[in-house]
Amino acid sequence: MQIVFYLLALTIIFLSIKKIKSADKIINSILVFFWLWMGIVYHMVFFTTINKAAYLFGGFFIIQAILFFYYGGIKQRLSYHFTQNIFGILGLLLIIFALVIYPLLGYVYEHIYPSAPTLGAPCPTAIFTFGVFLLSERKLAKIILIIPFLWSLLGFSAATSLGIKEDTVLLIAGFLTTGILLFRKPNVQTVQS
Repeated sequence: MQIVFYLLALTIIFLSIKKIKSADKIINSILVFFWLWMGIVYHMVFFTTINKAAYLFGGFFIIQAILFFYYGGIKQRLSYHFTQNIFGILGLLLIIFALVIYPLLGYVYEHIYPSAPTLGAPCPTAIFTFGVFLLSERKLAKIILIIPFLWSLLGFSAATSLGIKEDTVLLIAGFLTTGILLFRKPNVQTVQS
């Protein structure tokens, strides 16, 4: 599945740079898949063997997938495009961190594949999602930010107790992205919460 996750992530990058007619639908569908995967497979199937609270975490990740489906698919209010401004560059840096630097840091900290968290696991995928959020063309509905932001707090504390130092960026990405997106005034349409 790791190859599939990376191919889907590269698809998001490609579609946010080269805007085609159905780009936003495809990007949002991929985000739905990522968050459903983490909710069902990672949390409910895998992580519940370690911590029973993972059922609750999984439920919230499934809710986040539903929010992407509702706002991105049904309402069509989630639109993404890379622009060469501070938001686009910061978003691209977070995406690159999640895809390249995060696994390299894991290797440095002796988190060797397949036991290393990579895209498809909650923390690097949340960092990736924050990067995609910064590519948004519209002001995001606040509700879209809640679960990823809360995960940046919870995931960071849990990951640090498990010794995953690369998740420090999760906390930074959560605060930085949420703060920027709550207060920026893009010159594009605003989505109501």
